Amino acid sequence: MRFGTIAAAATAALIWTPGAEAAPKTPARNDRIWTAAEAARPEQLKLLEKLVNIDSGTGDVEGGRKVAAVVAARLKALGFTIESAPAEIPGLPENTVATLRGAGKGRILLIGHIDTVFGPGTAANRPYAADADKAYGPGVADEKGGVVEGLYALTILNDLGFKNFGQIVYLIETSEERGSPGTRALIAKLVADADVELNLEPGDPPDAVTVWRKGSTTFHIDVKGRAAHAGIAPQDGRNAALELIHQLKGAVQFPTSGDGLTANLTLLSAGARNNIIPEDASAAINARVRRKADLETVAAVLEENARTTIIPDTTVTIRREPAFPPLPDNSGTQALASRAAAIYAEAGLQLGRTGNGGASESALAVEQGAPALDGLGPVGGGFHSDKEYLELQSVTPRLYLLTRLIMELGRAPPARLK
Repeated sequence: MRFGTIAAAATAALIWTPGAEAAPKTPARNDRIWTAAEAARPEQLKLLEKLVNIDSGTGDVEGGRKVAAVVAARLKALGFTIESAPAEIPGLPENTVATLRGAGKGRILLIGHIDTVFGPGTAANRPYAADADKAYGPGVADEKGGVVEGLYALTILNDLGFKNFGQIVYLIETSEERGSPGTRALIAKLVADADVELNLEPGDPPDAVTVWRKGSTTFHIDVKGRAAHAGIAPQDGRNAALELIHQLKGAVQFPTSGDGLTANLTLLSAGARNNIIPEDASAAINARVRRKADLETVAAVLEENARTTIIPDTTVTIRREPAFPPLPDNSGTQALASRAAAIYAEAGLQLGRTGNGGASESALAVEQGAPALDGLGPVGGGFHSDKEYLELQSVTPRLYLLTRLIMELGRAPPARLK
């Protein structure tokens, strides 16, 4: 089925009578949109399979370009102006900015990322697969399912001739899994020209949008020692690995799970050969926080530990690699979640609200004063693992929700946050 036929497949449902305008307390489902979303499902899943089967881990320039080319071609066919924006640091594929002008008011920014956490060869070893309930594969939910959903929402609106918006900008970015280091300035520019940001990260089970997220920063502990022959003159060495172990003992006082501050050891390395006392050692501690101030708590502990070493003549350095700030629970996001819940209720569905430790670009939008709603992609789970899945029963309802939400926000955008 071609893009232009999605709405045509629902011809019988396109008749709009004056009586339908008289809304009851709970508005009736928009059958035009629902039927179009149902008709889109086979193509939607076929495109998802195609994208999942292309490796595009963060930093995979060739794979990222392949995925972006597929999505950009579809958007261009819908009348979007396509801009390829160079990444802001080396080693990343370009970001894609697709823009469509309308005849209405609301300026809507959609953000989806096509990078995954999986390395080259993953798609070949673990390609897209599906059973009666779920689809599987690297990035199937985080976030290629959301990227494809965004594309088909825009397709439905195009097929229905919907123009009641000021502009829609769809940012396809390529470094979200590392905290968007290749996209920060671009996101800031696009958010400044938007009334609202909608993020296509997956929804949480059983069926919820994301109203808060933790912020993320990685603290690196680097130890410098002295190399020596491990058999002939080990006494001449200064073992950086042993000092790192000492430093880590002081770093494990923080919780590793829960809704508040967490800190987890994620990377560990030392030495170059098995017969040399290691001169260098390093570790990464990934901290997640609901409040920015909690990051300073972690930093203070690590820096205090670094002042005391047990291996003489070793030095310890603490450095930080910020990713995303927290997305706080805020009135703008809650108001958008209420609008989304009302749309879901049209279809007799209940939309939950949740938060989690996975950071995203919505936090950047809110910091800049744009109301943002996250977790609008299909529902999924098992992220960043070989158990990642997308719930197939959520595909049509989530496409309906996003399409209707764009329509509502195009007609009546929210005020910017104060």
